[in-house]
Amino acid sequence: MAAYVKWQLQLGYAIPSINVRLSSIKTYARLAMQVGTLIPQEYALIRAVQGYTFREQARIDQRRDKIRIGLKKSEPTKITPEQAAALKNQPDTPQGRRDNLMMCLLLDHGLRVGEVAALAVKDFDLSEGTLRFYRPKVSKEQVHRLSDATRAALQACLDAGELIQNGLLLRRSKKNEELAEAGMSERAITGRVGFLAEKLGLFDLSAHDCRHYWATSAARHGTDPFALQEAGGWSSLAMPRKYIEDNKIANQNVKLE
Repeated sequence: MAAYVKWQLQLGYAIPSINVRLSSIKTYARLAMQVGTLIPQEYALIRAVQGYTFREQARIDQRRDKIRIGLKKSEPTKITPEQAAALKNQPDTPQGRRDNLMMCLLLDHGLRVGEVAALAVKDFDLSEGTLRFYRPKVSKEQVHRLSDATRAALQACLDAGELIQNGLLLRRSKKNEELAEAGMSERAITGRVGFLAEKLGLFDLSAHDCRHYWATSAARHGTDPFALQEAGGWSSLAMPRKYIEDNKIANQNVKLE
């Protein structure tokens, strides 16, 4: 296990990614021990392997060349609350109503782009104000309480007759801003998010940046790490803790008078 951690480091993987993988392995190792597949002594050895602290990350990153593994950006594009509101404020047209709903799901609920693409109309219960959906990354079904904005956006699409029963939620666009058949790919959603953002002067915005905005907002408003982990569909506490630590006010309890 220690060799696996060092191997990732040598290949240039980001420290947070290494820590998340290590935390996930420890979780599966604990489950394996509980069912008798792994003996306690072996589990103890796995638990003893440590990740890297924030201070160690800074020291390590200073010593090695910057290498990006995969297509993810090195830093998320930040969104202000005003920009988030503007992204959800779309024209009252078929395409605009769809975009409003899409942005609400990304910004108000922190869904991954793949989760949004897979949503079906039947996953929503407007009378209860809930969304039941599947998270493939953690193999788990969850229920979210719809935000007021999401509920209003969904109701607007329903009132306009734009939701196809027994079909996927989001529909493709036509050139005349009308809607075509049900189903938007992850690439199409990400492209649309970028297009809407550029109209506001916000460049290089991805769908995942919206998830980052959601988690950051939750952390800044004092969300418990366990609650954030559950709502965000993370397999470990590593990412929720990172968001909370990154947004902690260092001088919160300092008194000068």
